[in-house]
Amino acid sequence: MFNRESLKELEKKIGYQFKKKGLLKQALTHSSFSNEQKINKFANYERLEFLGDAVLELLSSRFFYENYPEMSEGEMTRRRSAMVCEPALAFCARDISLGEYVLLGKGEEATGGRKRDSIISDVMEAVIGAIYLDGGLVEAGGFVERFIFSDLENKQLFFDSKTILQEKVQKAGRQLSYTLLSEQGPEHDKIFTVEALIDGKVAGSGQGRNKKSAEQQAAYHVLLSNVLESE
Repeated sequence: MFNRESLKELEKKIGYQFKKKGLLKQALTHSSFSNEQKINKFANYERLEFLGDAVLELLSSRFFYENYPEMSEGEMTRRRSAMVCEPALAFCARDISLGEYVLLGKGEEATGGRKRDSIISDVMEAVIGAIYLDGGLVEAGGFVERFIFSDLENKQLFFDSKTILQEKVQKAGRQLSYTLLSEQGPEHDKIFTVEALIDGKVAGSGQGRNKKSAEQQAAYHVLLSNVLESE
């Protein structure tokens, strides 16, 4: 259950104090938890996530339009998609340890839901939706500016990790490949684990809800390890 101190801590971390605390609580409540409450059911974050997704698309579209006047419509679309995709939002959510504040059901907790990209990226969008309802577009924009549009150079490394790694490997005259190690979980919520190999040797690994996002994670870990520079 929520306690006042943890909510205050999160509000301080994100730089926004809610007038309606119930919106923040809802944004942090997973359906697995609300479904466990037999008498007083908690509202979960799914509707707020829907709203937050739309707000984020508007804000990110405006960001690229205003800050990159020479960028084509196609490139803005590509950059926006990379910035607001599930792994990218999960990356941003981890910067503020958002997963620590989520209410999960016992089963979801036991299977590692707190660290799952699909959950914490949804919560990130739900928080955006909650701030928008509580404080309007300016406040929602301030949150997005601080935690999604900030440090773009480092985040770009993550967003484009597969492309960047491929270019580095080709420049070094080496071969890059990915191997699927496992698929775990139910059909609607699988977790894929992938290894990135350079010249047949394991250089990094990653996980995601599909093979593409798992490969992105693996490529990002290879880039952070500087394995190409160290050999």
